[in-house]
Amino acid sequence: MTVSPVYRVSSTSRGGGRDGEVVSETGRIDLTLAPPVEMGGNGDGSNPEELFSAGWAACFMGALRLVAKNASITVPEGTEVSVTVGIGKDDTDDGFGLTSDISVYLPGLETAQANELALAAHGFCPYSKATRGNIASTVTSRV
Repeated sequence: MTVSPVYRVSSTSRGGGRDGEVVSETGRIDLTLAPPVEMGGNGDGSNPEELFSAGWAACFMGALRLVAKNASITVPEGTEVSVTVGIGKDDTDDGFGLTSDISVYLPGLETAQANELALAAHGFCPYSKATRGNIASTVTSRV
């Protein structure tokens, strides 16, 4: 796959990685990072998984709206996309790996139509494409 970027942005991490800070070149993101309590940290900051889940959820919503538009389906008011990112030990190399659960709420649509839209968005979303085959993912929808 060849990609011709129309937008690029850079962020810089300083400090200890998970115990430090991250700042985007635009300055819109300027966060203190801290490991979550579940990973031995104090939880007093954001973490890479939280940032990843937020970006993926926003991107997936955009993909959902586009595939719905292309199918001449109006995305209902109150539609939500939640992406839960998990991190844990990877049994292949004793390192860490990620998981994701994508939940799409499309109130008022038929169940089959909601499932179809959610799966189409998963096929189209750049985050979903980038992680396909690398992160165990589930996609569910509810109406």
